[in-house]
Amino acid sequence: MKKYTVLVACGAGIATSTVVCERVENLLKNNGVNAEVVQCKIAEVASRQESADLIVSTTILPTTYNIPALTATAYITGIGMEALDQKILDHLK
Repeated sequence: MKKYTVLVACGAGIATSTVVCERVENLLKNNGVNAEVVQCKIAEVASRQESADLIVSTTILPTTYNIPALTATAYITGIGMEALDQKILDHLK
């Protein structure tokens, strides 16, 4: 079984990414997806993307990346969370 790596990024790598990180970890665990969720700053994503499969960001992405990237605004606002859950799962299955 492939083990995926998901980068969860926010501006400082502390506040909002902690909330999103927990949500993504629980989502993947509950759906049987073997994945490591790595919390980081948005500035670190470019250097970490080669070893990752997906980016989930709480902030606007400053550039394009070599891997899929999703904005996690739904997890902060509470609107559209199930749709974002499904997008994450679709990228990792």
